[in-house]
Amino acid sequence: MKKILVLLIIFLSLSCSSVKLIDSWKNPEIPVFKPQKLLVVGVTQNLTSRKIFEENLKREFLNRNINAIESSLVFESTFTDSKKSEEEIDKMVSELSEKGFDAVIITAVKGVEERSNYDPGYYTIGYHWRRFGPYYYRFQDIYYNPGYYDEYKVYDVETSIYNLNKDENKSLIWVGAFQIVNPTTITKTVQEYVEAIINQLENQGIIPQR
Repeated sequence: MKKILVLLIIFLSLSCSSVKLIDSWKNPEIPVFKPQKLLVVGVTQNLTSRKIFEENLKREFLNRNINAIESSLVFESTFTDSKKSEEEIDKMVSELSEKGFDAVIITAVKGVEERSNYDPGYYTIGYHWRRFGPYYYRFQDIYYNPGYYDEYKVYDVETSIYNLNKDENKSLIWVGAFQIVNPTTITKTVQEYVEAIINQLENQGIIPQR
């Protein structure tokens, strides 16, 4: 029973992903964020991840009476397939303004780190084994678990909100830097990250609480 409990703890520690806020900044010149039409953008070539993320974040904004639309309904599927020039980006911003968008929230992975932890293993002691044979038999796979290296990834992710109708020096409304540690499934990781974004925006008074 003790072995099962220890293994369960180890499994949970390896499989659970976590999202951590590293830093954030709010533009003091924009105390209230009230966009008329917000574009939700997830920059990734994984179309499934992008769609799940944008739909989840859009839903949270709609629940707070903020009109939001995911970029997968506005841009072509090849939107993130190639690097855009400054001219192409300026043209894209102009087209968004013509479609009524006055703000955009964009999320992108800034980097990925490979990390590892060393677990030295563990011993369990049982004084009820009086004979060598039964003791040695049990010792092989129950009384000792060898150490191992646990390798995992840490994703540095950044989310920013821009006002499309302001000049360059005043367009940034908010930016948050997060770390996603050891992500598991797409759905679970997206849910945790969206919750982290919304909680931070609420705590800083950028969007109303639900």
